[in-house]
Amino acid sequence: MTSAHDAHAAAALLLDSGCVTLRADEPFRLPSGWASPVYMDCRRLVSLTDARRQLLGQGLALLREHAVLDGLQAVAGAESSGIAPAAWLADVLDLPLQVVRKRAIGNRQIEGLVEPGAQVLLVDDMMAAGYSKHSFVDALLFAGAQVRHALVYFDYGTFEAAASLQARGVTLHALANWQDILTVAHERQSFDTASLAELASFIQDPGAWSLAHGGIAQPGRPSVSPSAE
Repeated sequence: MTSAHDAHAAAALLLDSGCVTLRADEPFRLPSGWASPVYMDCRRLVSLTDARRQLLGQGLALLREHAVLDGLQAVAGAESSGIAPAAWLADVLDLPLQVVRKRAIGNRQIEGLVEPGAQVLLVDDMMAAGYSKHSFVDALLFAGAQVRHALVYFDYGTFEAAASLQARGVTLHALANWQDILTVAHERQSFDTASLAELASFIQDPGAWSLAHGGIAQPGRPSVSPSAE
């Protein structure tokens, strides 16, 4: 496993794993309403053993770097894409695992045992607008857990999502963002020049780019499904 977190290396792994699709001519429509020229599919990693092991090592290094593991008592995986990485992490740390659903089934939204007052790390594969993360945090807090940190492989880093979580006392830790992907893609010439220019334009002003391509332009909590990301 990688011994230290390196956003450049994480971005390279995500590119090598085929997780990144850049499509400026037909923008992606995110569930949250944003338009984006790029899409991140971290779900592929469940089948890529070497990449997922390396990213797990990077995640552990990042958590240690920020002293997140001190006093940590459980790991919670967000339905559905956060369950696998949370399980891998909980296994390595020998900690209890919970699964947080997007919606409650009956009166239960969390699978597994939550100890009142326990420090729980929320884990998901990625964050875009971050709306679903608030729902997951709400569920954990309602169950009596304390949530001060969240971990994702990838953060879009463009929609002020990390700041909205920080305002609630939850610090986001991400292995890479779109700026990291752009840097590595430029070095490798992974995409054509015009596509990389679109990605750079999106990163510089995601609201303006989204609005110009039929999406929303301002961040905000949606009135749509809590699964919106």
